[in-house]
Amino acid sequence: MPRMNYHHLYYFWRVASAGNLTQVAKEIHLSQSALSAQLKQFQHNLDMELFEREGRKLVLTAEGRKVLEYAEDIFSRGAQLEQAVKSGFAQAQQHVSIGVLTNLSRNFIESFILPLMQQDKVTFSLQSRDMQGLLEGLNQHHFDLILTNHNVEVGQQEPLWRSELLSRQPIEIVAPATATSGGAFPHGFGDVPWVLPAKGSEIRSAFNVLCARHQYEPVIKAQTDDMAMLRLLARDSGAYSVLPAVVVRDEIAQGKLKVLQSIPGAFEHFYAVTLARKALPKHIRRLIDAARS
Repeated sequence: MPRMNYHHLYYFWRVASAGNLTQVAKEIHLSQSALSAQLKQFQHNLDMELFEREGRKLVLTAEGRKVLEYAEDIFSRGAQLEQAVKSGFAQAQQHVSIGVLTNLSRNFIESFILPLMQQDKVTFSLQSRDMQGLLEGLNQHHFDLILTNHNVEVGQQEPLWRSELLSRQPIEIVAPATATSGGAFPHGFGDVPWVLPAKGSEIRSAFNVLCARHQYEPVIKAQTDDMAMLRLLARDSGAYSVLPAVVVRDEIAQGKLKVLQSIPGAFEHFYAVTLARKALPKHIRRLIDAARS
């Protein structure tokens, strides 16, 4: 294969990102026929088809999507280099873009970003999305890393994501500070009301197993898939709940809630996820290591 022509790669990247050859030709001040010829030469050099037509629209082939992933990395790093040169390497301010799962514990997120708050030359942004939106954003380089309670490496056929365990939090039975318990579950719990995570969540599954083991039927007052809402319900409803103590850390410190006991062998796991194919910048590596320590 001939040596990679980065002009061709740049043209491919622009057209693949826009999905419109005519638009890109105008933006880079090149004729449509000349741009088309450059793309054909690029594909010839690689000995693979990168595009296919659907009507008037150019659509990436499977090989094209893989080449685009590398092009995104290359030109993203190039933009960072350009900014660093403009700012002066020693004085360059770093920015960290973080995606967080919509229902992730806000207290956990706060503890993760605390080191960033203490660094003068580092800025950061936080965006909440569902799991699919997070992985799409990571793949499109909108995020440097994402925070989630799902191990996305499970079931991967090829190494797309790098998932690092940051914390393992015990799942606790939490109750109002005035509540009394007669001992180990289920003694003393009787027909108390419960506010619980929604069915299908890791925490709810652990609680269901505990109840089944002791033939206990909880009186469920409410359930939600939003951890912030579960925190409010646990604080204000007078009901018992099941969640990691980190979620209600402030309420426990304020004497509004208390931990009655842990669910044996049950934990919620918190992960930092990055692109497997991309080398981690040193400041991202330090941030992840700080969260794990």
